[in-house]
Amino acid sequence: MINFRAGLSALLLTTTLGQPAVAADFSDPTWPCIQRKVERLSIGLMWPHPVEEAKIEGPTGEAVRDLAGALTLRRVSLEEAEARIAEFVGEHGAAEPLISQVFVRVFDQVARRRSTIMDGIADFSLGQIALSERIEEARVEFDNLLNVENPDYDKLDSLEEQIDWDERIYIDRQKNLTYVCETPVLLEKRLFAIAQMLMQVVED
Repeated sequence: MINFRAGLSALLLTTTLGQPAVAADFSDPTWPCIQRKVERLSIGLMWPHPVEEAKIEGPTGEAVRDLAGALTLRRVSLEEAEARIAEFVGEHGAAEPLISQVFVRVFDQVARRRSTIMDGIADFSLGQIALSERIEEARVEFDNLLNVENPDYDKLDSLEEQIDWDERIYIDRQKNLTYVCETPVLLEKRLFAIAQMLMQVVED
């Protein structure tokens, strides 16, 4: 027995697709976020000191790697990050080349993580587009089958079940979009905050 669930689901999907958070810029199908898309970060906009690669070995080099690794972790609060920087400076000093290497490592790690997330957002968006197209094609097929003289109700029930399932998946995924889109921005903010902390301690 055909019911009105397919029509209701279609309405829900249409409403979801009409929300600004689904696609802020329809010219770029790989970017469904309301935030402005920034492909890559520039270290020069955050760090005014030279960033040439420097080879730092021994205990100091290990301390640089450990500090940079900790500063990239979002579970390490900014307050804890500031304390770790102060501890590092107390043991190894705050010479500009040394602190620059800390930030270079932090920047590289965060930028790579951010790029991975951006790629994931692109895959997510293209997947949602493909799923919405599949739903639309199934709805067209459903309408065509329903309008014939002797409808195949088994086929209609199967199509309706597929549409309901695909729409449920689409909407559930869409609920995560706000969090996913905020992640690159949060990484940028953390990177800028770390740069400010390090600039406050660096010795000219």
